[in-house]
Amino acid sequence: MKKKKKGITKSGFVKGAFITTLGIVITKILGILYVIPFHAIIGEQGGALYGYAYTIYLLFMSLSSAGIPLAISKIVSEYQTLGYYQAKRRAFVLGKRIALLLGFICFVLLSLFAPFIAQFILGDLSGGNTIEDVTFVIRIISTAILIVPLLSIYRGYFEGHRFMSPPSISQVIEQLFRVLVIVLGSYFALRVFHLSLTSAVGVAVFGATAGAIASYLYLVLKKRGNEKKFNEKVRKVNEPIITDKQILRKIILYAVPFIMIDVFKSLYSYVDMVTVIHSLVDYAHFDVVDAETVMSMLSTWGAKFNMIILSVSTGVIVSLIPNLTQAVVKKDEKDVHQKINQSFSILFYLTIPMTLGLSFLAEPVWLLFYGKSVYGPSVLTYYIFVGLFVGLFTAIISIVQALKDYKTVFISLFVGIILKCLLTTNLIIAFYKMGVPAYYGAITASIIGYFASLLICLVVLHFKYQINYEDMIKNFIDVLCASMIMIFVLFLIRFIVPISSDTRILNLGIILLYTVCGGCIYFFCTYRMKTVKHVFGDRISKYFQKK
Repeated sequence: MKKKKKGITKSGFVKGAFITTLGIVITKILGILYVIPFHAIIGEQGGALYGYAYTIYLLFMSLSSAGIPLAISKIVSEYQTLGYYQAKRRAFVLGKRIALLLGFICFVLLSLFAPFIAQFILGDLSGGNTIEDVTFVIRIISTAILIVPLLSIYRGYFEGHRFMSPPSISQVIEQLFRVLVIVLGSYFALRVFHLSLTSAVGVAVFGATAGAIASYLYLVLKKRGNEKKFNEKVRKVNEPIITDKQILRKIILYAVPFIMIDVFKSLYSYVDMVTVIHSLVDYAHFDVVDAETVMSMLSTWGAKFNMIILSVSTGVIVSLIPNLTQAVVKKDEKDVHQKINQSFSILFYLTIPMTLGLSFLAEPVWLLFYGKSVYGPSVLTYYIFVGLFVGLFTAIISIVQALKDYKTVFISLFVGIILKCLLTTNLIIAFYKMGVPAYYGAITASIIGYFASLLICLVVLHFKYQINYEDMIKNFIDVLCASMIMIFVLFLIRFIVPISSDTRILNLGIILLYTVCGGCIYFFCTYRMKTVKHVFGDRISKYFQKK
């Protein structure tokens, strides 16, 4: 008897959160591992050029598609639940039209204004990448904006029906194709066909377009193969007349806050891109090549490690928001308070030791991934803390948005980016005069900006929504104490086992040894202090006690 082909299935909250988080983790791992061969192929100058293109691309991608998947997901879910099937289908069609229009507009703007953007980035600097180089790679990567918004609509449509596996698989496919084009494309361009560095970076940035196309085709085929499940009618009702104008208004209402969040996060990188090189050259007496090297570390190479921290934060947020929204709808203030405190306690428990550990192991980690570097380990030692604050900032903004306090969201975003703009150059100058690495000024400005946004949201949650942080503060102190004990023991181990080696494979062994030792020490301390029980609950604590 022929076995019946199994189609896509709906996922409950826990399963959906696990699948989504797993997809995120896999894509982040791919996004970290490819930098080892990519850095070896294109070097620091190529990394700076890649960073210029990608920073601009992320900004325009935020304008064209951020928030739209969530908006479509919410609307589709809402109409599906109510039994408004015609409105659901029209929302999907309207969403595709909006995505195509926004993508085309952003593509045209980016292509036309690429020379002006390149001029604004580099100014009158010479000796490194040229305005023509930057213009070329920006125009190449702009092609991805034609596909990504449409891809995001399909992901939102699947998620709105609670089909969580296909969107997660599509993310992995997108990243896999992107990585293959980046690594193989740049290698063949430089080493086989002996093209210029600019051409190699151009091929690499085209990976964003290739990945988006592959992912889009996968979802289109998946949808066509499961039309019956999408057209399944759960209930029969007299569907009211819902106009396209009403649907469009709903899409905008849901999408705009998330677009703003992504745009402001991209602006932090954009501020660095247009200020750091000039400030290092003009005030800290760096030459252009060294300044671009530092910039490549901030925008490309160092930023990859922040993905480790951010993947944990994203996984927690994906699990938190649906539950928090449910508690808000039910007006269960005790549950809202408990979920906010627990989510931050989990973030503290997982991300603080990871951040401190990566900072401590910055030298062997950088040597393993990129080889010897004058600035690399120094940059990573401090820059990894930006990942910690971005993760906490994203969590608190998501919580405030779930409470529909959009005013606080926008105020906190504006305050953070204004501080970043005002402080970057001034702190670079100040750090240089104090004898501290000047580029630490730009990193500090980012941390201050994110911390200010975080603090505003925490204050508003406390006074406006009466959120009590007593449990969260206690868990934070316990986690910090355990993390400091971990770092102290690792520091003592340095007297027995060297922290780094000139051989890459030995650095891998060193990293594994320190990671295992640090992890065991940290877990033992937090278990003895009952932090595991306070953060994760009795069930997890009893499981470890039994083991």
